[in-house]
Amino acid sequence: MDESARVDEAYFQIGEAADRLGLTQRTLRYYEEKGLLRPPSRMDGGFRLYSEGDLARLERIKELKELLGFSLADIKDMLDADEIRLQLKSGWRKDADVADKAAKIRVAREATVAQLRLLDEKMEKMSSLREELASRMARYDGLLLQWSAGNVGDEAAPGTSTR
Repeated sequence: MDESARVDEAYFQIGEAADRLGLTQRTLRYYEEKGLLRPPSRMDGGFRLYSEGDLARLERIKELKELLGFSLADIKDMLDADEIRLQLKSGWRKDADVADKAAKIRVAREATVAQLRLLDEKMEKMSSLREELASRMARYDGLLLQWSAGNVGDEAAPGTSTR
């Protein structure tokens, strides 16, 4: 194992990590290629070793991709902003110069603004899709109600309206 791997931390080979996360080994390699995941530590034989921190980051990637539908580019932006926040937190010193602290806070704030903007865009798209589906559902319900009352006419086929 190389020097960057801490002895007291649990590590998982790529197969173990993939199994724990419900991902494929190829996906883990791909995320590494795309810069979503830092190159993991390696054993002397070159086998990748993933830390608990790596697994937590992969869980975050999976959540952003599968649950929220973010693209890999958007996920990278979100993770970069998270990294800025973590650097701010880990580098915070009570005795540091106020101007230095303020500069770091401004950088973290801008990263958070970018995260919020991205999330707002996603939510707006989801809201629009929800409205479209609710409108379609109302049309279906109206047709069913009309038909149950015995009023069958020449209305347009369900789903042919623009909304």
